[in-house]
Amino acid sequence: MLFTGDRDSLRRFYLEAWRRHRAGMPLEPLEREVVAVVAEHPEYQPLLERGETALARDYPPELGETNPFLHMGLHLAIREQAATDRPVGFRAAYAALVRRAGGAHEAEHRIMDCLVEALWQAQRTGSPPDEAAYLRCVRALAGGRPTDGGTDGT
Repeated sequence: MLFTGDRDSLRRFYLEAWRRHRAGMPLEPLEREVVAVVAEHPEYQPLLERGETALARDYPPELGETNPFLHMGLHLAIREQAATDRPVGFRAAYAALVRRAGGAHEAEHRIMDCLVEALWQAQRTGSPPDEAAYLRCVRALAGGRPTDGGTDGT
C-alpha cells in the first residue's frame, strides 16, 4: 500500500500510521518503520497530526523548504538498502558511516545527498540509478577510499 506512486495515498499512509501509533493501536511492520522515522522527526509530527490538510501542501524546491514526506521516505529507503545490502557493499559502508557520524540518523542525513544525486541523475538520463557511483559516494562519506571493498573496478 505504501508504494503506490500516488502522492496522496503515500501521504495518507504516513498520516494513518502516525494516528494509529498515537492511539496505541497495533501497527503493521511497515507502519512501525514509518512511525520510527516520524518519531525521530518531532518537527514533522504537527504536520501529520493536522490530518487531511497535510495532503495538499506542495514543497517546491525553489522555496527552499524540505518536503517532509520525501525526507522521511529517503530515511526509509536508506534503511531498506542497509537491510538488504543493495547495492552490494552498502551495508558495510552504512555501518562505517554510522560509526563515523555518531549514529544512524545522522548517517542517513549524510547519505541522502548521495541518494538524491543518484536519483536525479537517473531521472535526467532516463536510465536506472548508477549503483556503483552511489556506493562510491557513500563510501567516501564513510571515510574510506571510494572503491574500498568494491567490485565495480573503478
